[in-house]
Amino acid sequence: MSSSSSGKLAVGSRVRVKDGVTSPDFPEVSFAGWAATIVELSGKKPNQKFILEFDDAVITAMPPDYLKKCEEQHLLYTMACLTADQIEAA
Repeated sequence: MSSSSSGKLAVGSRVRVKDGVTSPDFPEVSFAGWAATIVELSGKKPNQKFILEFDDAVITAMPPDYLKKCEEQHLLYTMACLTADQIEAA
């Protein structure tokens, strides 16, 4: 899916994180294949960001090390902010 298809991505859209995408905060943690729902948009195209809330199944399966790192740095592990080229419609 090219970035030109990002017009189809809107609040409420279910998405999947593309292969090769890692956590913006912890690059050693792969987000590839994680399912989420877009809950908010930030900025304007072409630099628009998508605020995602991960699905319950993803949250349940998150690596314990990732959860610990998020808790230590007071980060919300249930959500992420990614760009259109990092996600695709589910």
